[in-house]
Amino acid sequence: MAHQHISSNKLRFAPLRKPLFFTAAAVTLLPIVSPPVALLMGIALAQTTGNPYAQLTRRTTHWLLQLSVIGLGFGMNAHQALRAGREGLLLTIASIAATLLLGYGLGRLLGIDKKTSHLVASGTAICGGSAIAAIAPVVKANDQQLSVSLGIIFLLNSIALFLFPVLGHLLHLSQTQFGLWSAIAIHDTSSVVGAAGKYGTEALQVATTVKLSRALWIIPVSLLTGLLFRNGTSNIRIPWFIGLFVIAMLLNTFLPLGHISYTLTSAAKTGLALTLFLIGSNLSREVLGSIGWKPLLQGVLLWVFISAATLAAIIFLQ
Repeated sequence: MAHQHISSNKLRFAPLRKPLFFTAAAVTLLPIVSPPVALLMGIALAQTTGNPYAQLTRRTTHWLLQLSVIGLGFGMNAHQALRAGREGLLLTIASIAATLLLGYGLGRLLGIDKKTSHLVASGTAICGGSAIAAIAPVVKANDQQLSVSLGIIFLLNSIALFLFPVLGHLLHLSQTQFGLWSAIAIHDTSSVVGAAGKYGTEALQVATTVKLSRALWIIPVSLLTGLLFRNGTSNIRIPWFIGLFVIAMLLNTFLPLGHISYTLTSAAKTGLALTLFLIGSNLSREVLGSIGWKPLLQGVLLWVFISAATLAAIIFLQ
């Protein structure tokens, strides 16, 4: 009887599924809708009316992710990125390597699937959602693996945005110290800018330049990932979208694109929000029920490690 009742409800609300889906998707294109909110909207839709285009959105998500990564390249300047963060270069390299290795170890220890573990570690090590968006197609991650890793990163980003400035003042960090710490220990660039901007103008300048140089590590980590996840094949192909990401960055650096770069970067961020909505819309109750606490624990432990270790190194070195 219960099954019949559920089926009858689905039939009754079937005409609303498509209009609700398109309306919600259109809302995610608004600038006020952040990627985490878009993901939550998609999940809410999946739990209520369901996704009427499940197969199509799975294919669309793959392309949207790659196009979004390319668009983010138009927001970067090669000269700035290469000059940025000279003071934190060794710290950046050490923290990325240590985080990836620790992430691998925690993934093995906790029994997390290899792809989810690597996505969480990559997002923590480099630049959050952008890194995960670049790495996910390389490892051929599915919707669940991608959503879990992005959800963890966005949750910790939200916490860091409010927590880091408070800790910085309590620890009496200088503007330079806080800018360096936030750039390395906070995942996404948006949260880095938000936290550093609250702390001060100098902190914001340091944080922005260090984060730009850190984001370049998407490229070597993506290539290394291709080697690690080749599944026994002898030919390693460089993902085409990573090459276009580099080209976009070089075009933004050497050509007077002006407003075009801003438009493309904004479109890329909007594309990422829409992508997350589509991913969330495919997360049925069955899929969500299979998500455990272990990936979250891995993400929290990695974040605590990189935050504490970086802070200790900055205070010791300065």
